[in-house]
Amino acid sequence: MQGGSVGAVQTAVPGTTNSVNTINPAVQVLGPYTGSASSIGRTPFSGKLSLREAVDRAVEFNLGAVGLTEAVKQARGQAKIARSSLLPNLNASLSETVQQTNLRALGVRFSFPIPGFSAPTIVGPFNYFDVRATLSQTVVDLTARNNYLAAKDLARANELSVADARDLVVLAVGGTYLQLIATKSKIDAARAQLATADSLYRQTAQQRAAGVVAQTDLNRSQIQLLTQQQRLVSLQNDYLKLKINLARLTGLPANAEYEISDSIPFTDAPPISFDDALKQAFNQRSDLKAAEMQVQAAEHARSAARAEQLPSFAVRADYGVIGTNPSQSHGTFTVVGTIRVPIWQGGRAKGQMEIAEAALGQRRAELEDIKDRIESEVRNAYLDLQASVSQVEVARKSIEIATQNLDLTRQRFEAGVSDNVEVVQSQEALSTANTDYINSVFAHNLAKLSLARAIGRADEALPEFLRIQ
Repeated sequence: MQGGSVGAVQTAVPGTTNSVNTINPAVQVLGPYTGSASSIGRTPFSGKLSLREAVDRAVEFNLGAVGLTEAVKQARGQAKIARSSLLPNLNASLSETVQQTNLRALGVRFSFPIPGFSAPTIVGPFNYFDVRATLSQTVVDLTARNNYLAAKDLARANELSVADARDLVVLAVGGTYLQLIATKSKIDAARAQLATADSLYRQTAQQRAAGVVAQTDLNRSQIQLLTQQQRLVSLQNDYLKLKINLARLTGLPANAEYEISDSIPFTDAPPISFDDALKQAFNQRSDLKAAEMQVQAAEHARSAARAEQLPSFAVRADYGVIGTNPSQSHGTFTVVGTIRVPIWQGGRAKGQMEIAEAALGQRRAELEDIKDRIESEVRNAYLDLQASVSQVEVARKSIEIATQNLDLTRQRFEAGVSDNVEVVQSQEALSTANTDYINSVFAHNLAKLSLARAIGRADEALPEFLRIQ
């Protein structure tokens, strides 16, 4: 099995401020899920990338899914090899033999009582041909049978792991796409804040020229303008790097020129209770089913190890014609039944049992861990959903109040009642409120995506959870 993981984590996202009012989730992508095979030339690309197209491309080209798809082919091949031990094996042979034999060299001695008469020590050369078909069949071999069942279970486990990998790819691509949307929204907000800071600076410069305000007011407004410019540059840089990351996930070249075409606003999560979500997760999660198949495979491997101590029975038969030439040939056949009874193998069977028992114990422990992990993922997604919904409402209210406060402080400044300290503080408050709102919407969308993944149907649930086509 390949390494690598995808998960939603609590960390800073591009453009966050020092505000502690919002949760700041992000998608952590590790291992082969960070790369992909090139899709250029194999799938048309218009330059506009929707979330649906990004997911479809990643499912086809992301190495997290592609690598496991190849592993499935290998596992199926191993199952076929194991099955061949249980199926009839039929072979045909054609041979032509020319032979001369030295009987004396083989230890053959002839003694005749007649003087002067002796048997030849060199026989031949003579020739014969043989055309023959050989059939062998394992009739009873519990070791081979259980090895085949174990290999078949492992092949099925690999198939389920591919389905789970596709869910992880959807989470990786969907989360990165949502981050791009959030960063793009922050860029738009930063541009608006830059325009406001520039307007304040120009107004303060005019008032300074008229001698109405002090130089400190002008310096303060200029610092605010430069700060907003710096923030915009940082966000634009983050946006470009996120585009590169998304390109790597979806099979696009790192230098691809494209734009995201979807904007995913805040929408309510589908009405599903925690108990229903957990029940669906235990019924649908492919990684859980894969772990169950691995336990079943380990049980069959243990049975195969036990069967090493049991008798086995096989049949071998052949039929053909042999003679000096076809016209002087005659049919011959052989039928052999073999019972193999293990008596002492130097402790090999006991060693195989110990290995199989240890592997089974490990698979069972992994299965229990996956069950606990699934429940924790569902719970975490629900907690993030609840928190982000509340924070979206708080952030909306904060934007309204911060916008109103900025208008009031600007009016006071324009009237000469106060300096621009309050205006600058109000600008920062509005900037923080906008960032908090964008972070909250992103957190809510990512929580919905994480819940879809936790349930085990991230790909098919995208339209339902994120309201995309």
